[in-house]
Amino acid sequence: MQKHNISFELSEVESIAALAPDERNLMQKAIAAREGAYAPYSNFHVGAAVLMENGAIVIGSNQENASYPSGLCAERVAIFHAGALYPGETITAIAITASAKAYTVDRPAAPCGNCRQSISEYETKQKAPIRILFMGAVGPVFIAEAMADLLPLAFNSTFLK
Repeated sequence: MQKHNISFELSEVESIAALAPDERNLMQKAIAAREGAYAPYSNFHVGAAVLMENGAIVIGSNQENASYPSGLCAERVAIFHAGALYPGETITAIAITASAKAYTVDRPAAPCGNCRQSISEYETKQKAPIRILFMGAVGPVFIAEAMADLLPLAFNSTFLK
C-alpha cells in the first residue's frame, strides 16, 4: 500500500485593510452583498463577489428556503449569475464573507462542499484557476490561489469521457 500526503498553502492577511486595493474592493462588494442575504432559518448571512477577467463584478448572497435544501449559497448564486451574464468569460477571483445575527464570525468561513465543487467546475471549464478570498465578518482573510487548494482530488468532467 502506498500513502500519499496531499497538502496546500493558504495566505493570510490580518484584515481586509491589508488586502491590495482591487481585492479590498472585491471583498467590500461581497460585504455589501451579504446584506442582501435571505437567511431567516440559520441567521447566517453570506455574501460573495466574483471578479471577471473583463473587470465586471457579479455579486450573490445566500438565499434560504423553508424546504431545505432548496436554497442556494452565496458562492453558487454569484458564480452561476456570472456564468449566465458572461458566458465564455474567465472568472479570476471570488471574495466570500460571512456574518451571524447572534455572534461575531471572527474567522474565515470557507465555502461548503457544494460550492467548492461548483467553483472547481468553472476552473475546469475555463482552464484557469480562480483566486479565493474568504473571511468572517471581521478578522483575518484567507487567500487560496485556486479551488484545487481547498478541494484536492476534485471530481470533474475528465472522469466522464
